[in-house]
Amino acid sequence: MIRIVDIHSHFIPEKWENLQQKFGGDDWPWLDHNQNPSTLVHQPQQPGKAMLMKGDKAFRPVYEACWNPEVRLEEMDRDGVDKQIISATPILFAYERPVEQALYCAQIFNDAALDICARGDNRLFSMAQVPLQDIDASCMEASRAKNCGHVGVQIGNHVGDKNMDDEGILTFLQHCANEQIPVFVHPWDMMAANRTKDYMMGWTVGMPAETQLSIVSMILGGGFDRVSNKLKICFAHGGGAFAFLLGRLENAWHHRDIARGKSQHPPSHYLNRFFLDTAVFDHDALNLLVSKMGPDRLMFGTDYPFPLGEQQMGQLIKSADDLCAETQQKLLADNAEQFFTL
Repeated sequence: MIRIVDIHSHFIPEKWENLQQKFGGDDWPWLDHNQNPSTLVHQPQQPGKAMLMKGDKAFRPVYEACWNPEVRLEEMDRDGVDKQIISATPILFAYERPVEQALYCAQIFNDAALDICARGDNRLFSMAQVPLQDIDASCMEASRAKNCGHVGVQIGNHVGDKNMDDEGILTFLQHCANEQIPVFVHPWDMMAANRTKDYMMGWTVGMPAETQLSIVSMILGGGFDRVSNKLKICFAHGGGAFAFLLGRLENAWHHRDIARGKSQHPPSHYLNRFFLDTAVFDHDALNLLVSKMGPDRLMFGTDYPFPLGEQQMGQLIKSADDLCAETQQKLLADNAEQFFTL
């Protein structure tokens, strides 16, 4: 019988303390359970629905699968998903805050994730967040989180102008390699924000571009040459356009010295150093990923429970006629079980 492990799903606690009152400022995330997500008008509470806010601005309508493990398990059962790994919605990262505030947020949200998983019938697992703007604090929180039961850490793909090849971020990744802590890289904002503000292009264009940038910066910045090959690292959203544009990257590396950066080898040399999730929503794109990355470097991810996630979880891979049953099973569960030691 086919097994399914979803490595890319998000949570939001049902409630948490008022961070604006605690730290000041006017754009902290919070959940408004008394706002109609359709009209943005306050009204009596709608059970199971809420608006994720950033200060006084609506960020995203959400529903109780984000915080209620019973609802999550019901929907997993509906689609035949055996296990899910939950990670924070990236708006909770707080990378732009002072480190003390970001560490506080990391700890309260990491503990909240464990609480959700504790009520998940041994089918829910969690990845922790860290205050990535401070590497020492991030290393300590990653180790604390592992000892508390998290199966990995989720990080954003940059901090300010620092990409994945930043000295500090590489130090953190080496710490994760040493401690055997798997890393999931997820974009948390969008490049060209002003030009992609319409039509959800920030999510459909900006975020995938951010993911591609993070992989390329790790390769050309010499990150994979410097960090131990014991590092387990996976990039979200199928790597963005990375697989499609790998030939362009490779061509540039061979024909322009400046395009080689600090990397010791051509880009294709590093394909065995990282994983991608399968959140691409298209059979041709999935086949390209399998062709470029190989069946052992991909893991099933949905982006559940958001509208831009896979609505019938697992259906893309299960209906992929070009993939044999063995490859489907690797993508759906085998690779994830080994990566996260589930």
